[in-house]
Amino acid sequence: MASSTTNSAYWQGVRDGAPFVLVVAPFALLFGVVATEAGLNLLETMAFSVLVIAGASQFTALQLLTENAPTVIVLASALAVNLRMAMYSASLVPHLGAAPLWQRAFAAYFLVDQSYAMGIVKYERDRDMSLREKMAYFFGVVTPICPNWYLFTLIGALVGQKIPPEMALDFAVPITFIALTAPMLRTGAHVAAALMSVTLALVLAGLPYNSGLLVAGIGGMITGAQAELWMERRGMKV
Repeated sequence: MASSTTNSAYWQGVRDGAPFVLVVAPFALLFGVVATEAGLNLLETMAFSVLVIAGASQFTALQLLTENAPTVIVLASALAVNLRMAMYSASLVPHLGAAPLWQRAFAAYFLVDQSYAMGIVKYERDRDMSLREKMAYFFGVVTPICPNWYLFTLIGALVGQKIPPEMALDFAVPITFIALTAPMLRTGAHVAAALMSVTLALVLAGLPYNSGLLVAGIGGMITGAQAELWMERRGMKV
């Protein structure tokens, strides 16, 4: 019976993750194209996607590299973009923290926006899921996502400039993050953090090396934390 429910959770994850291929594919395709146009060879492009497996930070780092930004700025910017992964990890600990080390290691590698968003919603909705079912669901979600990230990065790197501009592949980047972020803005603190980070990012867009993004990320986190404290002191729903 346990094996049956685990398999069911895995395939449910596959079904829930499958629609994301519609945005992951053009996102990865675009990265492959942009990376090769920026001067990376096929091996470097693929290593970038396989080792980092974080589209937003990959684009950030790549843009800064093409601008000959200092290495410390490249690393700091990529880290700032990926700081959300630390918060993702912390919120998943109550659900996956008791899993064996090797499973947690694989889950950490495959922790992307989509696997987190689908996982945390599923775990909070179905609180009677066992640890095995939770892990199975998590890896089910990434099954259609991550392999296609690698595959379409490869295709983009191989075809390069042969993709016509009218395809407008860059639409996938904002659509992906809007689709993931909007449903998660469930409290006043979330909304305050989002508004502050967006405002700062727009106001500071002219700063060199995209350093405004660093300030926007930090400002958003501070605003969200302060909003939670303010709402808790007044007995409001956080």
